[in-house]
Amino acid sequence: MEPRRAEITTERELRELLGPPMPRAITKDRTRLLDIDRAFLAASPFCLIATAGADGTCDVSPKGDPPGFALVLDDTTIAIPDRPGNRRADGFRNILANPRVGLIFIVPGSPDTLRINGRARLVREAPFLDRMTVRGNRPPLALVVEVEQVFLHCPKAFMRSRLWDPATWDPAALPGTAEMVKRVQDVEESLDELREYYGPSYEGRLYGPGPPAR
Repeated sequence: MEPRRAEITTERELRELLGPPMPRAITKDRTRLLDIDRAFLAASPFCLIATAGADGTCDVSPKGDPPGFALVLDDTTIAIPDRPGNRRADGFRNILANPRVGLIFIVPGSPDTLRINGRARLVREAPFLDRMTVRGNRPPLALVVEVEQVFLHCPKAFMRSRLWDPATWDPAALPGTAEMVKRVQDVEESLDELREYYGPSYEGRLYGPGPPAR
């Protein structure tokens, strides 16, 4: 017999279980970027972008580039460059229907994260795109986010997961990219061909022309 489940269906039930938020967890919200936020963005090479379509379908997309890739345009606006990828554009298509986005910025080794929520738009031409050129690649578009809420998130998740502790790293726990692709997708390429594709030359195609990444 399946164990009995007790679901939470109201915010009142949720608060009865978790209790009220800590006062400083409420007051940390800001609507403008401060110097510490700018410093965090300047150090961050990676972020996660959450979007939702008009029908509520959600997506979370990783974005990575050299530290400082998220360009601060002013105290309430940042821009994130697009780079060559698989061209699915799941998040971008969501934004066209629903501009609300949630971003989490990460700095390797730091247990803190910077969270930004706001409204986004896609910009295909602007002078700041020149400042986003990496390895000769000027992005074809950028995600411009109007900041509505920004705050630093506490380090507990990173501490619990020991994410930055090398002693916990186990790359061998998963097969290589080529093996995973071959296992979950019906692709024409052989495993050896996929291994060559995702081999040393793969890094050389991160910013330049080449077959689209799968």
